[in-house]
Amino acid sequence: MTSHHPKVLARAGAALLIASSLAHAASPAWLKAHDEHVRKLVSSMTLAEKVGQMTQPDLGSVKDLSDIQTLFLGSILSGGGSDPKSGNLPADWARLYDECQKHASRTRLAIPLLYGVDAVHGHNNVLGAVVFPHNIGLGCTGDPEIVRKAAEITALEVRATGIQWTFAPCVTVPRDIRWGRTYEGYSEDPALVALLGKAAVLGLQGPDLSSPLSVLGCAKHFIGDGGTSLRTVSGGGLLDQGDTRLSEEVLRAVHLAGYPAAIDAGVGTIMPSYSSWNGVKCSGSRYLLTDLLKKELGFEGFLISDYNAIDQLVPPAPGTPGAESLNAAGQAGTPDYRKCIEIAINAGMDMVMVTDKYRDFTRLLQELVNEGKVPLSRIDDAVTRILRVKFAMGMMDGKTPQVADPALMAKLGSAEHRAAAREAVRRSLVLLKNDDKALPIARNAGRIHVSGRGADDLGMQCGGWTIDWQGGRGAITRGGTTILKALRDASGDPSKVSTGESPGVASENDVAVVVIGEDPYAEMKGDREELSLTSEDQAAVTRARASGAKVVVVVLSGRPLILGSVAEQADAILAAWLPGTEGQGVADVLFGDAAPSGKLSFSWPRSGDQLPRGHSAKEKSAPLYPFGHGLSY
Repeated sequence: MTSHHPKVLARAGAALLIASSLAHAASPAWLKAHDEHVRKLVSSMTLAEKVGQMTQPDLGSVKDLSDIQTLFLGSILSGGGSDPKSGNLPADWARLYDECQKHASRTRLAIPLLYGVDAVHGHNNVLGAVVFPHNIGLGCTGDPEIVRKAAEITALEVRATGIQWTFAPCVTVPRDIRWGRTYEGYSEDPALVALLGKAAVLGLQGPDLSSPLSVLGCAKHFIGDGGTSLRTVSGGGLLDQGDTRLSEEVLRAVHLAGYPAAIDAGVGTIMPSYSSWNGVKCSGSRYLLTDLLKKELGFEGFLISDYNAIDQLVPPAPGTPGAESLNAAGQAGTPDYRKCIEIAINAGMDMVMVTDKYRDFTRLLQELVNEGKVPLSRIDDAVTRILRVKFAMGMMDGKTPQVADPALMAKLGSAEHRAAAREAVRRSLVLLKNDDKALPIARNAGRIHVSGRGADDLGMQCGGWTIDWQGGRGAITRGGTTILKALRDASGDPSKVSTGESPGVASENDVAVVVIGEDPYAEMKGDREELSLTSEDQAAVTRARASGAKVVVVVLSGRPLILGSVAEQADAILAAWLPGTEGQGVADVLFGDAAPSGKLSFSWPRSGDQLPRGHSAKEKSAPLYPFGHGLSY
């Protein structure tokens, strides 16, 4: 298995990699292999049938599943927490998927539905599925094979429930770790993002997109979502859905990196960002969506808007030539939904995530076409792109039943898949500090006292986008192992592993493992102006230090945190990121059954006044731990 050290990639130069990618970027020929059939089908469709293909409501907003049939819907999604009404077990999802496809099969042309979910670190919406480390952890492996394998297993578990589309991978390049979506990015380094994003697409879609084990991928969020500026509003500082104010040269050099690589890998869909570039919403920018992405980069798949993203588009502000949307700073007027649709579709959006406005959307878009405000040629192009992908997926051959395969269900959450996730956890961990060889914990160590908020909390290990959109604390899913349980299982003598708030008085052979970090969060709610540890976490480490034991701190977080005095109090510090359900991978490294090999894919700041920062040599002051840092045994 080849290891790609982040420092090596950085030295190689992101600019050279991106320039090379741009020269070769184009969707592969197989994506257009069925275009003759697509053209014939499009020419036979009514306007209502075409617009239906461009419409994607959220399951939780669908008034009646029969709307799939009456409105000729081309897609359905389940957003975070939008589960089947019958429950959240794999069988519930499979039954729902089959029922949706039955309605699609009753339309005149019987075009199957694409069902989409945010399976961003495993099939993370579903109870019992394996949850992999979030992308920030996978980025620290530096290894495309680890990323590809995680995506391949995710694809199989998603297909076990019938679903064939995931809104992943996220190929953002986060530049300010206060952003609540930082953990969705592999790295602050564009070259590493491009390398691992391509591996994820190949793992999800496989060598043949029509395989029953493959799912359709979606590179997101185009473009610059990781470069937004902090804006202070009522309730605190926000980076999410903000404005990326950069020259085009910098936008291309930093934030474009993942897209040529994903297109080259054959990604079938791309999701434009909520955010803006220099005051223009990406979802309404014809230059970005059509001129850059479709024409220059040669993307032949289709664009899917983010959740209700087009609602944020408004007519150009007075005196702003060429601006297709309101700037993200939040000035002026209530959006006109009809105008929002017109701007988005004419800019190049092909399918729209409309949630509860889906009936209005289908009506208004047809009116806009009939009024000549949206050309029929633009509708035909969008539907051609959508059907092109459906043909490539084997959905249109008339032979393959569009139903969940019960034979795959036994593999969901299987021991084999959990073993692969455990290995991904091992490889993602970064040993930041290890004074006096505090790690690995010796097998003949005395008492091992485990404390901290995250020690026995599966939800804290998994983070956001796990079962619910924002995640949750505690035993949020079935299966999986907490770090405390994993340490007990691995110790050889569970009786010597104690837990509780205070370790009491320790002997020189005792070890105190303190698991601290962030509560789960996802976009919007994860934005933070400062990244200090909580007083509770700091107090837990202070108590462990006072006991006399060697202190090993395990940090569960979606980004580097400001460690403050903990950096001095701990003998060893292990960045575990958001490792997912398989806590044994953490125990493997703590006991030395596996040596830590992860390297920081983000620099780790010493204090809040160093934010935002990247890994460039132009930094004014040294971070606590630099990009590429990572110790071993």
